[in-house]
Amino acid sequence: QVQLVESGGGLVQAGGSLRLSCAASGRTFSRYTMGWFRQAPGKEREFVAAITWSGENIYYADSVKGRFNIARDNANAKSTVYLQMNSLKPEDTAVYYCGSAGLATSPRSLKYAYNYSYWGQGTQVTVSS
Repeated sequence: QVQLVESGGGLVQAGGSLRLSCAASGRTFSRYTMGWFRQAPGKEREFVAAITWSGENIYYADSVKGRFNIARDNANAKSTVYLQMNSLKPEDTAVYYCGSAGLATSPRSLKYAYNYSYWGQGTQVTVSS
């Protein structure tokens, strides 16, 4: 059974940090590009960051560059993907989701949620001003 389970969300003051984790199991996720998206109330799900299977290529949304860092740990064919979020702003408030992209997804297409085959249940991040 394919499972993506996010954790690490919470309430933090502006300027603070959080580290999100996504534990992936049920398929060889170590072969797949993984991404983080977020969705605020009344808004569409938006791309945050993605990392290729080897970790060699990393992509960020302009809104989080320099503040967020994505990383992954591929051990025993399982994957854990992390999102270190620093200098958080109130506009970062959203439910954060991790997803697994299709094998044929090109780098320019990683920012589109429809290119991701599996999703976790999400974890709430709330940044107070």
